[in-house]
Amino acid sequence: MKLSRTIFLTAIIVLCSGHAATGAETKPQDDSCGTCHLALGIEKLTKPAELYKSDVHAAKGFGCVACHGGDPTIMGLEAMDRKKGYIGKPTPFQVVEVCGKCHSDANFMRQYNPSLRVDQIAEYYTSVHGKRLKEQKDPKVATCASCHTPHAIRPPNDSRSSVHPTRVADTCGSCHANAEYMAPYKIPTDQLEKYKQSVHWKMISQKGDLTAPTCNDCHGNHGAAPPGVASVANVCGQCHAVNAELFNKSAHSKIFAQMGISGCATCHSNHAIMETGDVMLAAGDKSACATCHPPGSSGGALAASMLGSIDRLKANYDKALAVLKTAEHAGMEVSQPLFELNEAKTTLIKARATIHGFDQALLDKEVGPGLAVSEKAYARGVRALDELQFRRKGLAVSALIIFALVVGLILKIRQMERKPK
Repeated sequence: MKLSRTIFLTAIIVLCSGHAATGAETKPQDDSCGTCHLALGIEKLTKPAELYKSDVHAAKGFGCVACHGGDPTIMGLEAMDRKKGYIGKPTPFQVVEVCGKCHSDANFMRQYNPSLRVDQIAEYYTSVHGKRLKEQKDPKVATCASCHTPHAIRPPNDSRSSVHPTRVADTCGSCHANAEYMAPYKIPTDQLEKYKQSVHWKMISQKGDLTAPTCNDCHGNHGAAPPGVASVANVCGQCHAVNAELFNKSAHSKIFAQMGISGCATCHSNHAIMETGDVMLAAGDKSACATCHPPGSSGGALAASMLGSIDRLKANYDKALAVLKTAEHAGMEVSQPLFELNEAKTTLIKARATIHGFDQALLDKEVGPGLAVSEKAYARGVRALDELQFRRKGLAVSALIIFALVVGLILKIRQMERKPK
């Protein structure tokens, strides 16, 4: 072992010395770390130097010494002298402080990116990860380097970044989906699998909607923590504000709080949130209400009643739309009632949100105007089709009259031709 180590160190010194002699004019002195590492040909030593070429810190002019310490003006092993501040690969306990040395200094960060927050370290120590690191000295918890790929750190809006919205779930899942790694913590490891079945992931991955939530939108990033029962509705309410406001005013909100269960997650799940539908009010397997309110109970009756109101509005809207489209395809001018029917569609969307108030009177108040608009639009569509039929009948009568005149004219001409001259 000692002989191998001696040979290895000698090789480093020779290689670095050679590069110092031939590349001094083309390479700045503070690039000595990269010069040696790239020359070694050993993947675990050259790869960081290769990756760092595209790192955001490299683009800003920071060298290896900014994080690893040492003296970049020296070629060879002397550059990695502990007396010169060299720390090598930071331990999990050191990583946070190394990153925080710059990222917690407002005056320093203002020179490079004034928009970046400088309280990430303080926020990190409020997280589950930070608390375990600080209080329990747990080296397995996530630190800055766990989420921001070392030597290849890019801005979050870069699609190659480990914290880009399309990659956050996999970044978190690198630990949280690893059953063996997470075994000591006794928490589920199926979150990533469930999330990738959800409507939120579908919005991001298939529709390219980067505003859809991923792990850090609900759990926080530097201050990551599982939402408590009382805060789940607040987390969901950041996007679904109308639904949250209605739920918070409902009787269910108080009952759920007393029972110690979360509002949104009880009906919609948490990671495996599926696309909602009116079927959730029904009594079948996909029903959310039937889980607690069996058919025949007061809650079940309310769910059925609310579903009836929604179905009635949807049926009236569909009927009006169908008759107007038929008239439009036949060439009738129905653009105005079609435009007005959009109000009924908006009402249907709002009505589906209103069910979170679990109040039939409140729902009917929302549904009523939509029904009125749909009925009016349907009536105008029927009138347009009636007018179409009238026009067609008039055209047919006109055609018959014209045909009769033509036939009569022909007969008259022939009669005149037969008369003796």
